[in-house]
Amino acid sequence: MEQQSKIKFDLHLPLILIHTPYGLRFFDRIAKTRAARFYAKFNTYLMPLITIMALFLIVGSVAALFSSETIREGARGVGPQANLLIPGLNPYLPIWEGWIALVITIIVHEAGHGIIARVYGVKVESTGLVLFLGIPIGAFVNIERDELNGISMKQKSSILTAGPMTNILLAAISLIAILLITSSLIITKPIDPDLYGVVITNVNSGSLAESIGLQKGDTIQQIQDTQIRDPTQLNENLNNNLGKSVTIEVITESGQQITKDATLPAQREPGKGILGVSITPIADPKEVLDRYNTMVFTSPLGLLAPPTFVQGMVPFSDFMADKYTSPIFGSYYTIPANLFFWLWFINFNVAIFNALPIGPLDGGQLYNSLIDKKTQNKRGLLKYSSKIVTYGMVIVVVLSIALPYLLK
Repeated sequence: MEQQSKIKFDLHLPLILIHTPYGLRFFDRIAKTRAARFYAKFNTYLMPLITIMALFLIVGSVAALFSSETIREGARGVGPQANLLIPGLNPYLPIWEGWIALVITIIVHEAGHGIIARVYGVKVESTGLVLFLGIPIGAFVNIERDELNGISMKQKSSILTAGPMTNILLAAISLIAILLITSSLIITKPIDPDLYGVVITNVNSGSLAESIGLQKGDTIQQIQDTQIRDPTQLNENLNNNLGKSVTIEVITESGQQITKDATLPAQREPGKGILGVSITPIADPKEVLDRYNTMVFTSPLGLLAPPTFVQGMVPFSDFMADKYTSPIFGSYYTIPANLFFWLWFINFNVAIFNALPIGPLDGGQLYNSLIDKKTQNKRGLLKYSSKIVTYGMVIVVVLSIALPYLLK
């Protein structure tokens, strides 16, 4: 195989592509191993399984949005950018951990394609890094398309599946690492049995809560002398007092009891909370830890909930962090735990998204090849089967994002 021997730069500002020979050499070296050949055969028929998982999650999301105004309101509250795996745009994706995890995810995905391509002797034209304004954001692997289209369908399936499947494997490894960390945690702050209320985890800018001085870490205990013990009670109480002046009793992080006066709006604005805060129930550290460590058996999809979103349910979230310590990492256990979480979260989502039957994605390329092969001599709508599948899937994905704004 002829390889590039020098580093080359392609400028497509704001993107910079760095072509390097090192990835090509690495692919060739790994492709010769018995493990790579086994992995190539292992991949061959797995794309449909990943696609089924992706369809289950997306169709389930659309069904939930159709049936629940609460879910639609929550989606409107976080905005459509919450669907993007872009640190800085996604409100729940931290910049540093998210950026590191995203770069690793893309590199692993592209390497999967490149290595299996070389197992089957398909030429990899170039590989390298992608920079945005000088900041690494991923990698690329350019496989020779004519050679890819000239091999058997089984081999092509293996190459195309290698990207998502490698992400699935890294996601699984990261999830195991998370559970190893959390299973070793020691509780340092047991729950106060006399404490009740809901804890504020975030105060929105320009909100009613900000105007009356409520702060992150405050615990709301009473509104108009009615005790608040969970988010549902808070929501019902606020709805029952719309347009009225109320007193809100809170306990600050330092333990000080204070009372705030507020006049609630006359009606609830769609997509926005009344107070403008994110809240979580007071959490028993033992219950949170036990539930999280068993969730892989009881509700595995719950482990995809970001620690920045469900603060009171994740042991390594900012809200719960000071309630545990690790015998290995001490109080810094949250650093590896959060990094492994975002590796798990981003790799899983990139894998299932790329397995969708949408034209340029890995799944789309494979399914389109299969469909075109079966319908190449057909007429009428059958001639356009692959495009119909792609457009139909795009509509479902768009619906999963747009429904909260279409149904109010």
